[in-house]
Amino acid sequence: MNVLANVLVGLVAALHAWILVLEMFLWERAPGRSLSGFDAVMAKATAPLAANQGLYNGFLSAGLVWGLVAADPTGFRVQVFFLVCVVVAGLYGGATANRRILVAQALPGALALAAVLVAG
Repeated sequence: MNVLANVLVGLVAALHAWILVLEMFLWERAPGRSLSGFDAVMAKATAPLAANQGLYNGFLSAGLVWGLVAADPTGFRVQVFFLVCVVVAGLYGGATANRRILVAQALPGALALAAVLVAG
């Protein structure tokens, strides 16, 4: 079960690293615009906000990687903390911005969190 938990945590970390790239570097290009649904003018106007969100997603990714490489009990605790942050952010985003965020962010975070807790 520990291997499955580590794989899921790694996938959530990779997801948030990809979100960082989309929001910080590709927001005004096709991948970012398809994510947001914005036209070129709105994408340009919201790029600083998206970059800020991307930075926070990068922090989530970095924290999850830290949790994977740190020895227990620190690694376990760090994984739980950052996965809870991912789930809360996903729930909030799903409630306030777009319901897709529930499936794209909250669900993977919750599955990884459950696996970490069972393995821990």
